[in-house]
Amino acid sequence: MVTVEFASSLRRHVECQPQSVGEGTLRQVLEAALLAAPDLAPYVFDDQRCVRKHVAIFINSDMTLDRNLLTQGLTAGDRVLVIQALTGG
Repeated sequence: MVTVEFASSLRRHVECQPQSVGEGTLRQVLEAALLAAPDLAPYVFDDQRCVRKHVAIFINSDMTLDRNLLTQGLTAGDRVLVIQALTGG
C-alpha cells in the first residue's frame, strides 16, 4: 500500500486522515486518496485536474516537479505528502 497524507494547512478546509491506497501512478494514488474526502480535491487540483501552483507534493521526501501528467509510478511502502506551498517575503 501507498500512504497519502494531506498537511494540516489543507486539512483545515476538509478533514482527511492519512489514506492507504493501492499502487499506481501518482495521479491514480491521489485520486484514490481523495475518494475519502472529495471536497478536498479542489484545493489540490485546478479545473484542468493539474496540481495547483500553491500545492507541493513530496514522494518519499522528494518534491515532484510534475504538476500535469502525474505519471510517476508508486509502489508499496511509498509515502506521499501533499502540502500547501507557502510564499512570502
